[in-house]
Amino acid sequence: MNKILLIFKDPDLRKRVLFMLGILVVFRLTAAVPIPGVDIGQLQAYLSGNQLLGLLNIFSGGALDNLSIIMLGLGPYITGSIIMQLMTLVFPQLKEMYQEAGEAGRQKFNQYSRLLTVPLALLQGYGLLTLLSRQGIFTDASFAGIAVNVVIVTAGALFLMWLGELISEYGIGNGVSIMIFAGIVAGVPSSIQQTLFSFDSSQIPLFVTFAVLAIVVIASIVFITEGERPVPVSYTKRVRGMRMYGGFSTYLPLRVNQAGVIPIIFALSILLFPQMFAGFLAVSSNSFLRGIADVFTNFTQNLLLYGTAYFILVFFFTYFYTAVTFDPDTISSNLQKSGGFVPGIRPGRPTADFLSNIITRITLVGALFLGLIAVLPFMVQAATGIVTLTLGGTALLIVVSVVLELMKQLQGKLVMREYE
Repeated sequence: MNKILLIFKDPDLRKRVLFMLGILVVFRLTAAVPIPGVDIGQLQAYLSGNQLLGLLNIFSGGALDNLSIIMLGLGPYITGSIIMQLMTLVFPQLKEMYQEAGEAGRQKFNQYSRLLTVPLALLQGYGLLTLLSRQGIFTDASFAGIAVNVVIVTAGALFLMWLGELISEYGIGNGVSIMIFAGIVAGVPSSIQQTLFSFDSSQIPLFVTFAVLAIVVIASIVFITEGERPVPVSYTKRVRGMRMYGGFSTYLPLRVNQAGVIPIIFALSILLFPQMFAGFLAVSSNSFLRGIADVFTNFTQNLLLYGTAYFILVFFFTYFYTAVTFDPDTISSNLQKSGGFVPGIRPGRPTADFLSNIITRITLVGALFLGLIAVLPFMVQAATGIVTLTLGGTALLIVVSVVLELMKQLQGKLVMREYE
């Protein structure tokens, strides 16, 4: 309570927190504005029977419930970021821009991601709206009607991207994570309401077990998120003029979950495409294309296949994102330049190899944990048969991670305030 009072006593911190809350209010208001010509009854019936779009609806804060103008959420922007980071493996110039060109290079790299968001939003909007129009959800399913709505939802996706960047610049925390966090939290009351509506007294032991398991999962998420492997670092003594510098020891913290929640968000963005392709190909007159659509549809409806693919993608993106953001060569070079070294390890290439081996081993634990958390809802649903209130490991991971990151940033701001 005292920390909350301190937050609102500091003018700059109070301004940042209130700005973030104001942006989230705008986000929730726009999520309630539907695009024209929607049959809400048909839409809700289709969403309730579509697992993947239901999951997308959670991450968009319920924006798909009424086909809001921001129904695409941050998906196109996230997909654009994925493509740009994958391109760093192909084009060394992009990797150099992202890792070595400083803040100006990162801003230019992010600008490319923003530009890529526009065609991706157009493509994803057209695919999703075409898929929904074939289910009889639109009163005007003509090409002109769909085209107008594609432009509207593309503008909504860009508007949401802008709001997220405003939070990152003028608020607290990472704007994209905050927006996804707000979307997940906004969907919790409706999930609880649906569960209570279908409540049966014979299921009390099951709900108690569910609550205990939820607490265990949250504790595990906090443990892994905060877990780190300290690497000891010593600095040699150096004499400059009449003063002596260095001669102390510290440690380099290597986090078990170096990638955070990014791999899960990346994997979800990739898994949206089979559903969209199935919708396109299902109405084709070619029997071969309809067969491909049936394969995609069976894939998205099969919990085992879908869960396995989800786990593999999360595992892969955990290692991939860690490799992009953590460069042992750069860290080793910086340590050597500042007179630091890992005891028992020679500076230079041996230090880089040592750090690379450590991060590879601890990332295995983080990748397996993230993959398990990602497929946990499917495991709980298969075991209990409860669809309205599954143990959403992905949602829990994002919520807990964002809360922990916000607490750290607020704590850091408060420490700086006390120092000043």
